[in-house]
Amino acid sequence: MRAISSALQDHLDSGATTLCWCWRITRNDAVSFGFTDHDRDLEFGGTLYEAASGFTGSEIASAVGLNVDTLDVDGALKSDRLNEADLAAGLFDNAAIEIYRVNWADPDHRVLMRTGNLGEVSRGAHHFRCEVRGLAHALQQPKGRIIQYGCDADLGDARCKIDLDQAAFSADGTVASLDASPRRFTASGLEAHASNWFTRGLLTWESGANDGRTSEVKLHAKASSGVTIELWQRPSEAIAAGDGFKVQAGCDKQFGTCRAKFSNTANFRGFPHVPGNDFMLRVVSRSDKNDGGRVR
Repeated sequence: MRAISSALQDHLDSGATTLCWCWRITRNDAVSFGFTDHDRDLEFGGTLYEAASGFTGSEIASAVGLNVDTLDVDGALKSDRLNEADLAAGLFDNAAIEIYRVNWADPDHRVLMRTGNLGEVSRGAHHFRCEVRGLAHALQQPKGRIIQYGCDADLGDARCKIDLDQAAFSADGTVASLDASPRRFTASGLEAHASNWFTRGLLTWESGANDGRTSEVKLHAKASSGVTIELWQRPSEAIAAGDGFKVQAGCDKQFGTCRAKFSNTANFRGFPHVPGNDFMLRVVSRSDKNDGGRVR
């Protein structure tokens, strides 16, 4: 049940309303943005709601129970504060969103209609569409640990305890030349490390158009012709020769890798010795019968 102020209720009962929609988006770095479908900017609660953003919202459908309420928000990438590069860099992933119904003639008269988080975002050159998920979506996320062979810690976190700032596990490099693919380039500065040392690792750009942003490494290959780095996704801005970066070692979450590459088996967060499905589905074979019926 939403609490509507008496002043707003009187405005609704008047039959001639001056209403608009306002959206406030708060990224994970606490930076907030406001947008409205009104034809001029509005301001309330310390946030400026920009009218020139091209934001429009679909119909809001509410469901009974714990079903996730969703709606779509469409927008044109013409705001100085919302652009394709920021969306591509993931700055708005899972950002918190608040949706208000506002009397634009008196913004102090408003009601909070919905809160949630941004979900899947699709974008083009000048347009984007994002899914807004209701609060119930958090109840559908896996909680707790899963019994599995692989490690469920992130390399270098408090559970893993590996210091990635060690020289053995990180290196500074520079883009030497570009490949035909926008995700692949030849790098200098990584010659001391064997092939695949940085595969599945994290690359942080330290100069160039992508300065400060991170990318995941899909492939690190060393050959006589040089060192090649391929990323999983194309960075939001084009890579250029001379761009500097820092790259950290990668981990495939397997017990053997933890032991051989990082000497960190004491902190391995998987269950490598738990019997798997192959053991559970074994049946007695002819050789087993000849051996007294014991399953080996």
